[in-house]
Amino acid sequence: MDDDKVSFGFEDVSRDEKSRRVKGVFASVAGKYDLMNDLMSAGVHRVWKANMIAWLNPQPGEVLVDVAGGTGDVARAFQKRANEVSRRRNTEAETMTFVTDINEAMLVAGIKATDKNMPRAACDAAALPFPDRSADAVTISFGIRNVVEIDKALSEFRRVLKPGGRFACLEFSHMTHRVLQDAYDKYSFSVIPKMGELVTGDRASYQYLIESIRRFPDQDDFAARIQAAGFSQVGYQNYSGGIAALHTGWAV
Repeated sequence: MDDDKVSFGFEDVSRDEKSRRVKGVFASVAGKYDLMNDLMSAGVHRVWKANMIAWLNPQPGEVLVDVAGGTGDVARAFQKRANEVSRRRNTEAETMTFVTDINEAMLVAGIKATDKNMPRAACDAAALPFPDRSADAVTISFGIRNVVEIDKALSEFRRVLKPGGRFACLEFSHMTHRVLQDAYDKYSFSVIPKMGELVTGDRASYQYLIESIRRFPDQDDFAARIQAAGFSQVGYQNYSGGIAALHTGWAV
C-alpha cells in the first residue's frame, strides 16, 4: 500500500477520504447501531464488553476516556461498576466518564436522560481534547480499525493516561484456526451486509465493516504496535476463538 494511503475496507484511499467516509458510515447507521451489534454477535458483544470492564476494575473517583464510544454503553458500564464499589465502601468519590467519537450522530444517538457525569466530545481519536496524564483508563471498542492514524492515536491514548493508567482495546480480530476463519468469513460476507440492508437500509456500510476486519492486523502485530506506542505489560485475550480480542496495556 502507498505510504500516503490507508485502508477503507478492501480499498486504499487517502487519509482525508477515509475520515470522510467513516463519518458517513456511522452517520448512516447510528440509530440502529446497538441493535445491529446485538444481531451480528447474537448478543455476545455484551459478554466481551463485560469482560473488558472486569479487567479494568473501575474504582470510585476515577476518570475514564472512552474513545469512539458511540452510544456510550462501555462508559455506562464503567460508571455503574465504579458506583457499585463506591456504595460498598460508603464513599462519595465521583467517577467521571468522557465519551468521544468522531461522529456526532453516534454521540447524539446514545444520549439518555439518566446519564450523569458523562460529557461527550466529537473529536478524532488521534487528537483528544484532554490534558496530559489526566485519565485513569482509556478504552476503545470496535473502533480502532476505523481510525485513520492508528499509531498516532495509540500514542495519544498513552499521553492522556496517568502513570499506572490502564488501556483496553476490544476489537474484532483473527480466529485461531484457519478452518474456523474460513467459515466465519463465509458467514460474515454472505449474511451481515444483507442484515445491515434489512435493518438499517444500508448494505454498503456493513460491507465496509466486514472488509475492515479482514484488513486489520492480527493479534500479535497489533500488540506490537501498542508496545511501540509506549505501553508496558502489553497483552491480549482472544474471545470466541479470536472473533474478537481484548488488547491491554499499562501506562508508565
